[in-house]
Amino acid sequence: MGQKKPNCNKTYIMYHGTTRTNAEAIKKTGFRQSEDGMLGRGVYLSRDLNKASRYPLDPRLPDSERVVFRVKVNVGNVIAIDRQYHPRQKNWHDGRYGEVFDTAWCPPDCGMTASGLEEDCVWDPNRITIVRCIAPTPYQILIMKGASPPSYSPWIRDLMSCTKLENAIPPEGQGISSIKNGAPFFYGSFS
Repeated sequence: MGQKKPNCNKTYIMYHGTTRTNAEAIKKTGFRQSEDGMLGRGVYLSRDLNKASRYPLDPRLPDSERVVFRVKVNVGNVIAIDRQYHPRQKNWHDGRYGEVFDTAWCPPDCGMTASGLEEDCVWDPNRITIVRCIAPTPYQILIMKGASPPSYSPWIRDLMSCTKLENAIPPEGQGISSIKNGAPFFYGSFS
């Protein structure tokens, strides 16, 4: 999931992690460009829910204050920024430096992010359409001694058989953020 460079002029489902307070503002006025970041100005997103669910990075922020937007993004013209000090790392949208790009994509495992997960930076917030806002809903899958996987929903069985979380296909509006105490930490919809 999210391993290949996004194809130019295609629309993708992406995710943006933020706080509940910021989410309310985004719902009212839309996304705004950040002032700066690893890829310069823009709106930071990822096709990887696990990446977005890490944000904001403040470890003191309780999970109940975290939300993730599921969005559709028309990526336009995409450039891969695959190393630190790439000549277009922060000027990919500036025509003074060559071709103009709408989205900068940082591939997974290229050494640019601590997580090793992909990251996208979209210059124009108007390319982003909110699908829904999802909030973490911690609940543990209670695996009782002797219970067999067929007693769980098909999605849970699929999850239990996956070697990587991103291989699980969750129901619409739900996903997996991380593993806590040996069980997945799920996301569910909220309005």
